[in-house]
Amino acid sequence: MNTLTPNVIVAADGGGSGCRAAAGTVEQGILGQASAGPGNVHNDFETAVSNLTAAIGQALDHAGLGNTPLDQVTAHLGVAGAHSQVEEQALSNALPYGRVTVSGDRATSVRGALGTADGFVVALGTGTIVARQQDLQMTTIGGWGFNLSDQASGAWLGRRLLEEIILAEDGLREHSDLSRTVSAANGGLMGLVQFSSVAPPSQFAKFARELITAASAGDPLGQALMAEGAVYLEIALTKLGFQSGDILALAGGVGPHYAPYLPAALCGNIQPPKGSALEGAFAMAAMAAQAP
Repeated sequence: MNTLTPNVIVAADGGGSGCRAAAGTVEQGILGQASAGPGNVHNDFETAVSNLTAAIGQALDHAGLGNTPLDQVTAHLGVAGAHSQVEEQALSNALPYGRVTVSGDRATSVRGALGTADGFVVALGTGTIVARQQDLQMTTIGGWGFNLSDQASGAWLGRRLLEEIILAEDGLREHSDLSRTVSAANGGLMGLVQFSSVAPPSQFAKFARELITAASAGDPLGQALMAEGAVYLEIALTKLGFQSGDILALAGGVGPHYAPYLPAALCGNIQPPKGSALEGAFAMAAMAAQAP
């Protein structure tokens, strides 16, 4: 039987394609991790809660803390889709832990990438985060979800690719090797139309990997779409006050792939993320556990 450890904390990073969880203690840090399905509370609240709690439970087991009463656990969850205090409170109310704090995934991504340093973050996975941290205060632009926002993200790249394939199938664009290959592999025009009518953002994002690979190999369509996303990122960072020489962290599964497409003025002090969004959430959980 496990011996209960004081100051047990858990954290979760909930994204559109999946969620990750970590468990440990304030004193020892992360001791176990696990993952589960999508954790976007805006797209499907009940499924997200189920996936998040399942991942946290597995992380506690992997950490050797599975016997800890949940009312003795402090948790911080940073989740995609938590755009308001109403959504954050709804998630907090649905969780069984003794002390719970909830934020959007922006806060945890920025804290993970920069730690306590001032700087800027572009975190791109299924969705988009463009943020500035100054004196631990965060300002963000965009990231309002796939339907209206999330430019430059994996889901956005996937949708833009399919849009260009449809235009090529209609004879309004020239096909590239990338568009021709993706079209053939997914049922052509009608297959893609049917896919688009039911696919969630995470399914659109699956095309991003193929697009990024093709772009790096010189495919003109892939390069054009990466360049289009980079223009949005430049505008957003400029609006946030980016100055040449400021720290810029490119994070997420897609973010680092934009480095070759960004203007030189943004690239003078690109630094690898100090940690992941999950590590940022764990740090925030540790702070909550030590608060009065």
